[in-house]
Amino acid sequence: MSMRRQMTSRLGRWFLIAILATAGAGALLGQQKNVPIVRPSDEQLIETNIGEMLAGWQIGDVDLMHRHYAEDVMVVSGAYEPPLIGWTNYLAGYQSQRQRMQSVRLDRRNTFLKVKGNFAWSTYQWEFSAIADGRPMGAQGQATLVWEKRGDRWLIVHNHTSMVAVTTAQPPQQVAQPPEKLEN
Repeated sequence: MSMRRQMTSRLGRWFLIAILATAGAGALLGQQKNVPIVRPSDEQLIETNIGEMLAGWQIGDVDLMHRHYAEDVMVVSGAYEPPLIGWTNYLAGYQSQRQRMQSVRLDRRNTFLKVKGNFAWSTYQWEFSAIADGRPMGAQGQATLVWEKRGDRWLIVHNHTSMVAVTTAQPPQQVAQPPEKLEN
C-alpha cells in the first residue's frame, strides 16, 4: 500500500472512531435527560434561606434580606416595643439600627425546623457582636421564624426575636505605672 493510501486509511479510521465516540456521547447525554433532578427538601431550602437572610442582615444587604421576607411580615424585636407590621416598617427599623453599627458579627447555632404543609417554623440561638455608637457591644438571644410557602418560595411571615443577655464592653482601664525611682 502506498504511503498516501495508508495515511488516508488511518485518517478514515480516526474519523470513524470520532463519529462513533460522538454518537456514543450523544446517546449517553440523551439518557441523562431521563435522570430525575433531585430537588432539595423543604427543610434544606429553609435552612439555606435562614443563612442567606442572616448573611444579608449581618452585611447590610437589604435586597438579600427582602428575598426571604413576606411583604406582610410581622416582626417582634428583642427590644420592648410594638411589633413592626410589614416589610417597609421592618426595613426602616433595621436601617435605623444598622447605621449605628460597624464590624457586625452574627453567629447562629442550635437550629431546629418543622415543616407542616405550607407552613414551617424554625428556631435558633444567636450571638451578636458589633461596634455600636463607637463602643463594643454584644448580645445573645433566640429567634423563632414562621414561614409560609407562597407559590414555590418559602417566606418569613413572622419573626420573633428575644434577647437573653446584653453585654457592653468597657474601654480598657489604664494600669497605673509605679513611680520611677530616682537615683542619687
